[in-house]
Amino acid sequence: MKKLLALLAMATLTLGAQAGCGKKVTDEGTLKSYDAEKKTVVVEKADGKSATITLTPTTAGADKVAALVGKAVKVVSEHGKAESVAAPAAAVEKKS
Repeated sequence: MKKLLALLAMATLTLGAQAGCGKKVTDEGTLKSYDAEKKTVVVEKADGKSATITLTPTTAGADKVAALVGKAVKVVSEHGKAESVAAPAAAVEKKS
């Protein structure tokens, strides 16, 4: 019985430790700057505030960030690390 309880306790702790919060933040605004050395982008929002977000090797669209400086962007991030960087759908449709 002790072994079973110990096994259940270990499984509970292991699963709880691997659960992420899952909170995603979407920042939309103008890409104010891109620092290739530090791998960071600064997004200036419509309310005048700015958000500094770090790019990771898994960030979708990170290879096109330099071309987006000064343009409207939508950055989805979690804990300050970008998951994707892209031009908003409305901006893409206007160019077509």
